[in-house]
Amino acid sequence: MSVPGPEGAVDEPGTREPAWWARAARPDRPPLPRALMVRAALGMALPLFAGLLLDRLDLGVFAALGAMHATMNDRVEPTRLRAPRIAAALSASTLGMLVGAALQHHGAGALAAGLALTALAFASGAVSATGPRGSSAGMLLLVSASLGGGMALPDPWWTGAAMLPVGAALVVLLGLRYRVRPATDPRNRALADAYRALGATLADLGTPRGADSRRLLTARLNQVQDLLPHTRPGRPESDRRRRLRRMYEAALGATEAATGLLWARRKVPPEVAAFPEALARAVTGGPLPGYPAWQPGTPALKALDSALRAAAATVAGEDVRLGTAPVPPPDPWRLRARLLSPVSVRYGLRVALCIAVAEAATAGIPLSRSYWVPMTVAFVLKPDLGSVFLRAVSRAVGTVLGIAVTAVLLALTTDPWALAVAVSLCVALLPYSTAAHYGLNTAVMTPVALILVQLGGESGTSVFWPRVLDTVLASAIVLVFGYLLWPERPPHRIEPRLVDAAGALREYLASVVEERPAPVSEVWLRRSAYRALAHARQEVAQGLAEPPPAGRLAEQWVPATAALERLSGAVAAYAAQIRYGGHVPEPAEAARVFAALDHLTDAARAHRPPTGPAAGPTTPHDPARSALTRAADELDALLDRPAG
Repeated sequence: MSVPGPEGAVDEPGTREPAWWARAARPDRPPLPRALMVRAALGMALPLFAGLLLDRLDLGVFAALGAMHATMNDRVEPTRLRAPRIAAALSASTLGMLVGAALQHHGAGALAAGLALTALAFASGAVSATGPRGSSAGMLLLVSASLGGGMALPDPWWTGAAMLPVGAALVVLLGLRYRVRPATDPRNRALADAYRALGATLADLGTPRGADSRRLLTARLNQVQDLLPHTRPGRPESDRRRRLRRMYEAALGATEAATGLLWARRKVPPEVAAFPEALARAVTGGPLPGYPAWQPGTPALKALDSALRAAAATVAGEDVRLGTAPVPPPDPWRLRARLLSPVSVRYGLRVALCIAVAEAATAGIPLSRSYWVPMTVAFVLKPDLGSVFLRAVSRAVGTVLGIAVTAVLLALTTDPWALAVAVSLCVALLPYSTAAHYGLNTAVMTPVALILVQLGGESGTSVFWPRVLDTVLASAIVLVFGYLLWPERPPHRIEPRLVDAAGALREYLASVVEERPAPVSEVWLRRSAYRALAHARQEVAQGLAEPPPAGRLAEQWVPATAALERLSGAVAAYAAQIRYGGHVPEPAEAARVFAALDHLTDAARAHRPPTGPAAGPTTPHDPARSALTRAADELDALLDRPAG
């Protein structure tokens, strides 16, 4: 059986499946984000140094806390994207700090404080479920409210919250670029990486590495899409941004053609596979490459030839017809709809239940600085950080390691200047540790939080070791009330994603075979389908990192995920057969695939993983045969349905 690999990729059949604990413990190896690390260190150090120099370290600690929250949401991207991302997170953080500080300042009792924090937890969870930005904002809303209710407050009490945006603004200013060249523009570099990934996919066609290369290509295209701002109707677009967008759209067309070749297991000449690498160099200011001389012989190869020629012309600055519609602008009602959706409401109730239990537990158990318990719950329940089980365990282990590091550091020195330098160095590691492993991230973040608390007024290591008890208690609450007893277990997370992916593929196929009254871009529908498939793969990988029975249940959905991925390639190949091979769409072919997708959707909603074989093709596809028929045969076998 095929199984997801380290990135959630589905490996070739016959590979040995690692144990769930091996997947859970294995860290990623991201590249060092040097620019982010430097900004993080300076953003933490400057407020603390200013507080020490002005004898207002209490305010410097809160400004440094705001800088850390900004660092957690910082990216290597244009300021027009960085600033709104950080502003949304810090707005929530500031609001949470004001609420928590107000409760502490007015001496709210345990019941009133618990009810207020539980209500805030519901809002935090609902916002968190709306997307990546909502996830960060929702988590910081609850984390800051917990900190505001327990940290030593400056005088007057509200100035701590006011200093959070000051530290965040410093991080934004440190990342400003006054002169951006093509070689250093994050968007150009991301686009160049996408073209390089396209070249790797072409080079790996017909090999066991092909599927993983295509998944990396999908991730690179997702990154470029996130960096490009939406076009606004009626607003002029600069020539530079328009060219960048068109180069990206050309890469999408070439990716669609490469996906069809990957499914058909057709190789291309080495000089053709190397051509996207030459385009990548041209995107970042290098010379324009010459197009290789070759003679494509099948519809899929002709589709690639046409797409690569269009990409070359677009990179050269020519105005060519790409056949892609512009990305639609974001719907202002979409966020409101997501915020009121059943998913958001359920997640809000999930977080509120865990916080209510945490508040009841801390009220009944004499804990010093009990704000650590709800703060830990907020971190563990952040919805886009992976498996809740893995996060809870990693949080406990990482906290123990982080406290040990802090204790050693404080045994060496308690000088505030030295501690300011130490905490700045720790914060510099956050951008890397966040991408590497949640446990490592916790081990790095724990000294930051404890040293900031130390600088804010606490002293000695005696108050630090109880944080282990707090963390274990919070992790146990999340495991029991947010995981074991909560109905939204891993299969229930995977199945909705598979339903979304099947629906997106249905739309993509419909755009290929059906006549539409309005122009619809097949490329953008394919993009939507692949993003949905990426989310489904991510949920499968997270489920596989959990112990049985959750891991076994997630494993049962691996064949369906792999089959949907191959179906997307079959639809791309089918589109090439229609466009370049003169194939006439047959309604019966599409009807079989639509019926199979409906059957798979019904099975997912009924929590019934398919049990049939899901063997992918092992030989090149015959171009005279319909790609859709072959895909329908595979789906029917997977779903144990009679063929035809």
